[in-house]
Amino acid sequence: YRDNWGCLWYTPIGGLEGQVVESPLADWDAMDSYGPPDFLTQGEREPRDWRRIESSIRDRREKGRLTMGDGERLFDRLYFLRGFENLMIDIATEDPRLHALIEMLTEYEKALIVKWLEIGVDVMGFHTDIGTQDRLMISPHSFRKFLKPMFKTLFSICRKAGSHVLLSSDGNLLEIVDDLIECGVSVHDPQLRANTLEGIEKHYKGKLCINLDLDRQGFAFCRPEDIRNQVREAVDRLALPEGGLMMIGSVYDDAIPLANIEALCDAMETVCLDGYSG
Repeated sequence: YRDNWGCLWYTPIGGLEGQVVESPLADWDAMDSYGPPDFLTQGEREPRDWRRIESSIRDRREKGRLTMGDGERLFDRLYFLRGFENLMIDIATEDPRLHALIEMLTEYEKALIVKWLEIGVDVMGFHTDIGTQDRLMISPHSFRKFLKPMFKTLFSICRKAGSHVLLSSDGNLLEIVDDLIECGVSVHDPQLRANTLEGIEKHYKGKLCINLDLDRQGFAFCRPEDIRNQVREAVDRLALPEGGLMMIGSVYDDAIPLANIEALCDAMETVCLDGYSG
């Protein structure tokens, strides 16, 4: 299927996102006639109904629940539009045309963010996968040159309006955690396996809210007691009396034994009931 940005997606397994196989800006010449979708009427893949969104936000607020806006994608939007290999070459060669693409995305995001903030949300969420299993997809220098200014511009708007910034970004980001904090990130979801418990404790603890992504890659190969121990150790090492720790237990693979899923749910519930142990 083709999304509203013009990217063609291939999805072999229902329920999982798949990947972009045709990028509308694979040829730079296409930039001359290209424009992003109208955020007032279109989301990434479907029509956007702001009346329904405002009603939902109002309902949540009246019930005392957290309200969240969708800031969509950042770095991953760039490689969806250009193609991953093309974007890596653009960054490595410091292609001047890349600045125009980033500026286009920044202006789109600024308008979208302002709309959400006018409605009034507690948190603005953004998605920007930028890490691999053991390092960034690009160097920290390239991140600071090409991406950090955009992040700082967008996240500052949110923080000045009183909204927190939740950044979802997979992979190992340890080299730029301080940069993300400087840009205004309030909450990040570091993956346990990619960043290690030691790395997360050193770079995140006490600096911003950790939304810990437990080791989903290992759930199929663990024993139930391994999962329980993982949850408990994470809480023991990362929790603080003043808060700042949340956890995600994601199950995507049908090869994960049911006993392991049960152990994960039990461990999460037990930790929530026990609270911070000291």
